[in-house]
Amino acid sequence: MELAYYSDYAVRLVNTEEPARNKDSLTSVEAVRELFGAASQMARRATDSDVTRFRSVRARLRAVFTAADEGDHTQAVDLLNSLLLEFPVSPQISGHDYLDDEGHPRWHMHLADHPSNATSGYAAIAAMGLAFHLTEFGADRLGLCQASPCRNAYLDTSTNRSRRYCSDRCATRANVAAYRARKRLEADRSDHTGLSAENSQESTTPTDR
Repeated sequence: MELAYYSDYAVRLVNTEEPARNKDSLTSVEAVRELFGAASQMARRATDSDVTRFRSVRARLRAVFTAADEGDHTQAVDLLNSLLLEFPVSPQISGHDYLDDEGHPRWHMHLADHPSNATSGYAAIAAMGLAFHLTEFGADRLGLCQASPCRNAYLDTSTNRSRRYCSDRCATRANVAAYRARKRLEADRSDHTGLSAENSQESTTPTDR
């Protein structure tokens, strides 16, 4: 499993909440377990206590994305470093489930999942994955969706660093909203121009004597 894969752990956790819409899907131990995926051993260790702990880590991860999105890359790194210090990882070389054409293991880096509780394990993986993505591609690749009121987190993997939305749906919605706003502005300008022309014409029309 490539380290870049782990960065998605952070995105998944952050996006369990939509603050602007007052929505939060992280309300049960089942929701916590779903974040790991069905095959994870850590998911089976999750308890009700992890719900509150996961929410705390989620707020800290969102703060990383917020700082990066606002251009404060030093702050984003400082916040991420604090998570890395609190939730250290155990990297290991692994070859399970990945074999080459000759049946030999395809060695790769794996983050071992044997922490004291489910939150620590998830936080360690999410922070390490996000740190790998940031150092490999840049802090400006961490963003929050510009389609108000969404503000979901995303990782920009575009070739020209142009991503601004978390999904195609949000991009389409934002484009439609911008188009309608332009049309309203054009209509307002047209009405204003027409009214001005009418007033001007009235002022230059000779009065009857």
